[in-house]
Amino acid sequence: MDGEASSKERLVGDLRNLVADAEELLKATASQAGDKIGVARQKIEQSLIEGKKALADAEKTLVAKSKECAEIADDYVRENPWSSVGIAGGIGLLLGLLIRGK
Repeated sequence: MDGEASSKERLVGDLRNLVADAEELLKATASQAGDKIGVARQKIEQSLIEGKKALADAEKTLVAKSKECAEIADDYVRENPWSSVGIAGGIGLLLGLLIRGK
């Protein structure tokens, strides 16, 4: 599930970059005249609208999945408190050893 979340985060980042690039392109061609430029600008504007919608949908999905994972983790900790303490302690020990080793 972690790989799925990171790929969705990458997708959201890529969509943000695409939207920013499209907005810059629209600004750069704002002073250009001509039928071909006008048609291209309209297509870019439509793609930008669709890209923003896809970005919003991806962000909603990512937030929903994150909440779901947090709820699952919370349920596990509530059902297995001592196991959770042991796991957290082990992770803390490993991190301490790694930090100390540097």
